[in-house]
Parts: sequence; structure tokens; C-alpha cells
Amino acid sequence: MTTLSLPPGDWPTMEPGWVWLCGAGPGDPGLLTLHGLNALGQADVIVHDALVDPRILDWANPAAERIHAGKRGGKPSAKQRDISLQLIDLARAGKRVLRLKGGDPFVFGRGGEEGQTLVQHGVPIRIIPGITAGIGGLAYAGIPVTHRDVNQAVTFVTGHDRTGGTTAVDWASIARGSQVIVIYMGMSNLAEICADIMAAGRSGDEPVAILAHATLPEQQVLETTLAKAAEDAAKASLAAPAVICIGRAALLRQALDWQSLAMGRELRDLDPLGIGRPAEDG
Repeated sequence: MTTLSLPPGDWPTMEPGWVWLCGAGPGDPGLLTLHGLNALGQADVIVHDALVDPRILDWANPAAERIHAGKRGGKPSAKQRDISLQLIDLARAGKRVLRLKGGDPFVFGRGGEEGQTLVQHGVPIRIIPGITAGIGGLAYAGIPVTHRDVNQAVTFVTGHDRTGGTTAVDWASIARGSQVIVIYMGMSNLAEICADIMAAGRSGDEPVAILAHATLPEQQVLETTLAKAAEDAAKASLAAPAVICIGRAALLRQALDWQSLAMGRELRDLDPLGIGRPAEDG
């Protein structure tokens, strides 16, 4: 266990009775922010999600209590109400509480729900943003979520609602209104989602990339199409946690797969969009 030192600076102090809601990033410990590292070093109690890399917890105050409060779809999980009430009880006991969540706490992470419950019970909070998987994870795969030759809009959407289905999401409007769609928690409903998007007019040949275990050593990337995504994901045994990117941005992995470059492999296509514009063109 190693406690890392912060660079010199006026770092905020975690006071007793406060809860800091912190994003740990998409997986790779190096993507944790310095504010997150500062929080780890001060917390008396760390209430962490299942997707927080254990190596990040190794940087915590050695005396801190660690409480697992992970929620995983389709698996036995702590109830959200119980997690929020536990945070309140710990704060009222005078603890310095760090609620450590994967990705960003306010991007499909229920951080807004937890924060609202805390302040309604008189518990002061601090929010520490994190890098969300829909941006940072895809960047590790060499997929930019925005590119001027591909899209002027990107939509981040959850692949299931409170019931576990997709009926709360207006897939037709999203399909028509956003060139690039990034879906969180959509693996269990992938076939239905793809069918709804195609029914709204998107081509079955549209590029899709599915990124599992983003930024981690076991990261997997599947490049497929909208029509074949569900079938190909099943054949590849891809499972959650995964992020799904629909749109021509997925093609750019052929030119921007920097992890393959680091392993000495050649890039597959330096101009996958067929633009032909030289790099120096403004």
C-alpha cells in the first residue's frame, strides 16, 4: 500500500461531517484527478463502487475504513436508499467521508441523487468530477466523440431505465438528432436498442464500436455495425461494463489506435473517413 504525495498547492481540507462525492475515472488509476487523490489521503471512511480499481484504494489513508457499496446490473447490490442513509449516518458520526464512484459521479452515477439526499439531511458536500467512460474510455480506444468531419452533436444516453428496459428513452429522436450516440449500460438491451435506432432511419451498416473494461489491461474493443452489433457482441462474449459508440466516429479508431502503436503495430488506415485533407489544413 502506497500513499502518494500531492504537488505543492492550496489543496482543500476535508472537514469532519462532510461527504465528498468523487469520480474515480473509467478505470486506469492514472486518470484519477489530483483532487481525488487529495480526498483519498484525508478520508476516514471510503464508500466505493464496484468499478473503482483496487489500485486507487491503495493510495488511500492507511487508517481509512473501506466500505464496498457497488451496484452492478443483474447482480445482488446494495439498495440506493441504504447507501445514501449510510453516508448520512457516517457524516453525522463526525467522519470525513469519501464517496468514490467510477467515472464521473454526475454522469449516470447517481451522484445527483446521493448529493440531494445528503443536503436534504443537512450534510455538507463537495463534488469532485471524474473522467467519464463515454469520453475517456473511448479515447483509450482511439475514438474521439467529436470530430468536425463526423458530428456536430454527441448524445450520451443510458441503455436502461428504472425498470431495466428502454421505454423511457426516445430512441427515434436521438437517432435523428445526434450523429454520434454513446450508450452506457446498454449491453443487456443491445439488440432492442439497435433495432429501435434502425427503425428511426439509421443504416444497418453504420459503424459501431463496443468497448468493454475501458482503460484497463483487459480492455476489449469490438468494431461492428448497427445491424450486427448484438450478434457480434454475443459471439465475442463481451459483457458489462461496456460503452457502445454508434456513428462514423467509430471508424477513426483505424487511424487513432494509439495503444496498437505503442505495441509496435501499424495503423490500419490513416484516412478512414476518406477525407484526404492534409494534417496542416486549418
